[in-house]
Formats: sequence, structure tokens, C-alpha cells
Amino acid sequence: MTKTDLFLDLAKPVNGISRWVTSKEFIGKYSVLVFGNGASWARKESSLAKTYIVEFDKSISNGNSIDRVRLNGLQSITHSQHIRSDIKKNIGQQRCVVLDVSTNIEVDHKNGRKMNTGGDPRVLNSKTQTLNDFQPLSKAANDSKRQHCKYCNLTNERYDAKKMGYPISYYKGVKQHNGSITGCEGCFWYDPIEFRKSLKS
Repeated sequence: MTKTDLFLDLAKPVNGISRWVTSKEFIGKYSVLVFGNGASWARKESSLAKTYIVEFDKSISNGNSIDRVRLNGLQSITHSQHIRSDIKKNIGQQRCVVLDVSTNIEVDHKNGRKMNTGGDPRVLNSKTQTLNDFQPLSKAANDSKRQHCKYCNLTNERYDAKKMGYPISYYKGVKQHNGSITGCEGCFWYDPIEFRKSLKS
């Protein structure tokens, strides 16, 4: 196991968030995690910090040594890193599916857990992703979706569309996200067009 794997095994993060892990726990098979020069396995260029937000606490010893570490969420990933250029061009020329505007259009992954355990590897692979995996959202709509998806990631409670005045909460599935690749389907934010179509059926 790599040092990253060992720390994840020890910290056991859920949706990117872990408990505080003290340096005193770096014993036995975890002894290789003992901090040397600048916590090499956890600094910002490390594989751990490229995926997770890593926080350090030095308050216990009141010195320069790191007393404990925790993971406080997943790093934000720039969408353009994972979206094929032809898809970006096509989506970028469309109108926002929520606000019906054509300015400040962003290419949105429909799956709000694209980088989480519920993410679909096929969609993250530029060779296998399709146009239907994405949708055009204005910056304002995408910012709103991001907040609701963040809450869902933390609580496993999907967004309830009745809060926006719709007669149904979801067109598929229930309040609880099931953690699967298809777990976002049925939520308003996953596909507002399909959500509205379901109201007519």
C-alpha cells in the first residue's frame, strides 16, 4: 500500500471528510506515515492533496510539529480537464436548461458526484463520455447546483424540487441517494429537462 492508501485506511473518510487523525496513531503498519520533512505524503503536490482538502493542526504541542491531520472534503476539479473539446463546444453554444439564457454558459456534468464514489468512470474518460452526460448551465445556475450537490454529498439527501414549487420531489428514486453511479438520476439538478418532461406524463 502507498502512504496515501495507508492514511485513507486509517482515516476512513466518508464523502471526502474524515476525523482528526493524531500523529500518535502512526504506529505499526502506519509507522511509515510519521512526519519527516514537511509531511511529504500530505503536502499540496502529493496525490492525497490533489484529491482531498488536507488540514493540519499544530495546536496541541504548541510547536512547529504537526499533531494531527484530517480530510475536509474533495478538491474542486476544473470541468475542462475532463470534458472532450467537441462536447464543450457543442454545449457551450446552447442555452441554460434552467434559466434559458445564453450568456456565461458552463458545461455541467449531470452527475453531481462525478469525482466521488458515485462517479461514473465512463463519464470521466474523455474517450467514452457522450454529449448526453453533460448539460448547459449558466454560471448562476451551476453555482446553485454545486451547493445543492455539495449538501447531498455530505448528507446523502437529494435536492427536493418541491422547494422550487414543483408538484414532485424527484421523477425517479427517493430522498436518499443510494451511492450508486445512477443515484443522481431523478433529481431536478441531474436533468432539469427530463424532470419537466416527467410532469407531463
